[in-house]
Amino acid sequence: MPSNKRTNSKESLSGPEQVAEFMNNLEHPLKEEITEVRKIILGTNSKITEKIKWNAPSYCVDDHDRITFNLNGKGFFRLIFHCGAKVKEIPNNEPLFVDSSEILEWVTGDRAIVKFSNMDDVKAKENDLREVVEKWIRATT
Repeated sequence: MPSNKRTNSKESLSGPEQVAEFMNNLEHPLKEEITEVRKIILGTNSKITEKIKWNAPSYCVDDHDRITFNLNGKGFFRLIFHCGAKVKEIPNNEPLFVDSSEILEWVTGDRAIVKFSNMDDVKAKENDLREVVEKWIRATT
């Protein structure tokens, strides 16, 4: 009986391989926009790595989760900016930094959301998204 050196389990795939497989199999009306946002995130900071978490692409720095897609909306998708599983102590629950672009919707001081609805929206928010990703990485590492 022939043996397979690689199994189909996610544990045998690297993070980028997990995401590539996920994206290849993704059926979503905004797949092109999701792909573009993925490129923006990965192109923002060389410390960012990716894997699948919560059934969607997730982005880490030093193996700490920081940004995760939420693909469950109808007609939109979200990026969730977070500090991983552990709650970060934030005085007065103030946002981690000032978002001068105002693309972030702050849920708590250490959790925020950006919503995208189409490619025009992605393109309009691209520069602000790059800035917010950099600020988030600085504030959470």
